[in-house]
Amino acid sequence: MKFRLLLLFILSGCSLFAQEEESSFPSVTDSLYREDQFYLGITYNLLNNKPNGVSQNKFSSGFHFGFIRDMPINKCRNKSIGVGLGLSFNSYNQNLLISENNKDVNFSVLGDEVNYSKNKFYTSVVELPIEFRWRTSTAKEYSFWRIYTGVKFGYVFSNSSKYEGEPENIKIKQIDSFNTLQYGLTLSAGYSTWNFHLYYALNPIFDATTIDNNPIDMSDVKIGLMFYIL
Repeated sequence: MKFRLLLLFILSGCSLFAQEEESSFPSVTDSLYREDQFYLGITYNLLNNKPNGVSQNKFSSGFHFGFIRDMPINKCRNKSIGVGLGLSFNSYNQNLLISENNKDVNFSVLGDEVNYSKNKFYTSVVELPIEFRWRTSTAKEYSFWRIYTGVKFGYVFSNSSKYEGEPENIKIKQIDSFNTLQYGLTLSAGYSTWNFHLYYALNPIFDATTIDNNPIDMSDVKIGLMFYIL
């Protein structure tokens, strides 16, 4: 008997909560309303799980843009699934030297005694974001709170590294050591135009690479701002 009363109480509470949530939003005036959006992001790229001796320097940046198709999943149309397609261009300033010897790619750490002005690698990525989206928008309200969270898959279609210093400059393109497939978790949250954005990679940047027989398991974390344009 007590169990039945408890179950009835829980179900009643859930029903009341659902009714309150629905009533907190105005009735939908457009049954086809959705938040299809272009997005534009600027991030600071951090390297996670760096090998011993590897450090970042200067500013490592990311530039991201694309389009997301919005597919509402509830009556108020304030919850949806978003699927998109975009491009991402990233640079990473650090002291991990990528060099080439007889077409073999080598990785080493630049010590303090080495005089150089630039050492960075670049990636160009086709992105596929998949998001669960919650917002307080309506068909007539364009300034609203939002929380978008999900996963992002990326295909690295171009990469390169550039070193300028002693004893000679080094530039290498299309390095096989880069992981072609990148994927990670995403979070965008904010109000109106300004939105905090976080990307946390779940796999390493490089594939089967080592320094002194120790694997390089570096992954990236991107922190910045995301702008959505209707």
